[in-house]
Amino acid sequence: MRTVDVAAHNAVMSEPTESFTDEEYAFLRHVRFGELPPAVRPEERVELTETDARRDRPEQGGSPEEWALRNGPG
Repeated sequence: MRTVDVAAHNAVMSEPTESFTDEEYAFLRHVRFGELPPAVRPEERVELTETDARRDRPEQGGSPEEWALRNGPG
């Protein structure tokens, strides 16, 4: 059975042998995401005010009884 030196194998796999130019990366982005929408000009920008619940935390759902079931005996 053939054995492979894991450390050597991972080192070869994690380091690219060549790098793309900025133009090549721009082309790959275009192929993947398509044409970008036009930039918003400063005079078209508006200030937003957050009126909804915070989006960085999930809403707490369920009743206290449901939470007791989820968290187990306390």
